[in-house]
Amino acid sequence: MRTDSESMLQLAAEAFQSKNFDLAADIYECQLAGLRDSGSRRQELMVKRADALSFGGKFSEALDMYRQASETDRLGPVHLSNLIDYLASNIRRQAGGHRIPSRAGEAGAEAGCPGVGATGFEQFSCRICLSFLFEPVTLPCGHCFCKKCLERERERKEKERPGVCRECRASTGEEEVQSYRVNVVLSNLLAKWFPTPHQAGRLRREGNALYVERRLEAALEKYNQAIMIAPMDHILFSNRSQIHSSLRHHEKALRDAEMTCRLRPHWSKGHIRKAQALVSLGRTEEALRENLLCLSIEPDCRLAKTEAHKLLSDLLAPVADQVPEHISDYSNILSFRAHIKNSITTPSQMFSPSLMSLAPERSDVGDGKGQMKPEVRSPDHSFHLKRKWSSTEEKGGQEGREDHKRAKSEPAEVKNLVSSGDVLDPTDLECSLCMRLFYEPVTTSCGHTFCLRCLERCMDHNPKCPLCKEELSEFLVQRQYCKTVLIEKLILWYFPSELKERQKIHQDEMAELSNLNKNVPIFVCTMAFPTVPCPLHIFEPCYRLMIRRCIEAGTNCFGMCLGNDLKGFADYGCLLEIRDVQFFSDGRSVVDTIGMRRFKVIQHRERDGYNTADIEYLEDVKVEGVAERELQSLHDSVYDQALVWVNSLKKEQRERIEGHFGPMPQKDSKLQDSPNGPLWCWWLLAVLPLEGRAQLPFLALTSLKDRLSGIRKVLLFMAHSRLR
Repeated sequence: MRTDSESMLQLAAEAFQSKNFDLAADIYECQLAGLRDSGSRRQELMVKRADALSFGGKFSEALDMYRQASETDRLGPVHLSNLIDYLASNIRRQAGGHRIPSRAGEAGAEAGCPGVGATGFEQFSCRICLSFLFEPVTLPCGHCFCKKCLERERERKEKERPGVCRECRASTGEEEVQSYRVNVVLSNLLAKWFPTPHQAGRLRREGNALYVERRLEAALEKYNQAIMIAPMDHILFSNRSQIHSSLRHHEKALRDAEMTCRLRPHWSKGHIRKAQALVSLGRTEEALRENLLCLSIEPDCRLAKTEAHKLLSDLLAPVADQVPEHISDYSNILSFRAHIKNSITTPSQMFSPSLMSLAPERSDVGDGKGQMKPEVRSPDHSFHLKRKWSSTEEKGGQEGREDHKRAKSEPAEVKNLVSSGDVLDPTDLECSLCMRLFYEPVTTSCGHTFCLRCLERCMDHNPKCPLCKEELSEFLVQRQYCKTVLIEKLILWYFPSELKERQKIHQDEMAELSNLNKNVPIFVCTMAFPTVPCPLHIFEPCYRLMIRRCIEAGTNCFGMCLGNDLKGFADYGCLLEIRDVQFFSDGRSVVDTIGMRRFKVIQHRERDGYNTADIEYLEDVKVEGVAERELQSLHDSVYDQALVWVNSLKKEQRERIEGHFGPMPQKDSKLQDSPNGPLWCWWLLAVLPLEGRAQLPFLALTSLKDRLSGIRKVLLFMAHSRLR
């Protein structure tokens, strides 16, 4: 049985979950009043009451309660988790009520054309580091990221957590990837079109290598050079901040971190860098604020959460030299409310050094329903480029101001560069197989790019990359050819007229392939009949191409004819419809088809290694009156003969036939409704032990009477043969 105390605590927990924070706080207060234990149990209740007070908007009381709880014992992560979530979410709510962008290019790049943003190369940025793509790798889903970013993500990733694309959340297939291969076409293209950021990326890689070797001064020099030529790249300032920290140049580290936050205010790592520099300078509360800002952008950031726990625990600890006097001065803190709100709506500004300023009182901004109503302000997008320099920036900040001034002219230079006819050349985006502009570009796991159709056609002959000969069997099995998004966008942005011409060529080809009267693909193999299944095993390259084209054109149809020594294939055949295709890693496939219509070949042709033909379709000639009655009588008689023959087969034979072709169809109520005649006739012709040459004349007949008469002769011959 539960005690009254346990029941009340359960009620308090439920009230907290349902956001009735006042009730939860009152219950915890009552429980504290009746509690004699002064140890961990009392601390736990005090923390829970403090959580309820903070979420209820009574942060002054909450802060006092947290400090009282810390007097029992130092508060750990489990005690401060709710407080940190509350403070981070409060910053997020007060950031103008707008969603915080999580990817480069979300803000200011929605027009569908390559624009310039903070770095000047928003459309060519990696969605992990948000900087210019360097050594781009294309994932199976078609999205591109920096090679180093992907490798770092894989190293950091937990084993039980599958790798996913930051752009589309599709699986990255890391279990099959041994090493990330650079997209050759895209890498060369970006190096040619954008030499400045590419050179900065190269210097950054060299600086990183020197940093790993602990040659810090040399690494710093590389980053200084990189920033001189790319002063709007936030990654450069972020990494240089880390180098300055390692050299114990904490003021310089802070300046670079602040520059990072101005260039990319919604990049969580920039705020972590700033927090680390602030901690080194002893500015604890400002460091806490930066960590909370990071959590408001990236709630799952472990480093920011760990640092926030530690800093909050230090601030709340009952040690005189660790707790600034102004924390207890509530009236002084509340007087800064207007300034605090403004600073929170613009995350890159310096916040008030007061912990209290992170959570405004409900009495000032309440909506009358016990919930907080954050002030909504439109963020000033030009603020980060126009704000005044703080005192920390002015001290030795001439270098930062020069970087900042150079940055203003960068976007215009970039725009001129990417629109220059001397730099942009359609041949940079040509497929090495068809020598035409990429159409539906696909990048293989080895980093080479081809038109989708060109790649498939090459792999019909050999499941290896046409350029480097690396094995690509998995492509044949999965058939997941995702287009390389960035290359497709580059063609759309810079070569729209060439793309339109390329699309027209493709559309004309598809229109020609979808014509089921002219140039119809012909599979020269066996006999096929209307309504009868015809499974096929495809292994020859020309027929792989033929089947794929039928599917791409949308017809899903091709003709089946017997071979002919003189003409190549017979003059009569049956149109087959593809119902399903199963692919194998060696390129083979099993195609499930069913007969549709009979046809006569008008003209024999050939295309890309397989046969085609101009055809006309056959239909049975209808009869009326006496001829129709005679036809009905003949039909019934032959059907009964056929039934006798089927029933005379051994059980094993009948089961094998029915397993392949299905059971014998019933008699049709109306003989002449179908242009092909009764279904059972074609089923019987398919299962009768006749050679293809003996079956072919039945396909050519347009008289149902003649077809039935022929079937009757075959059945009589077989009956006599059995008797002998």
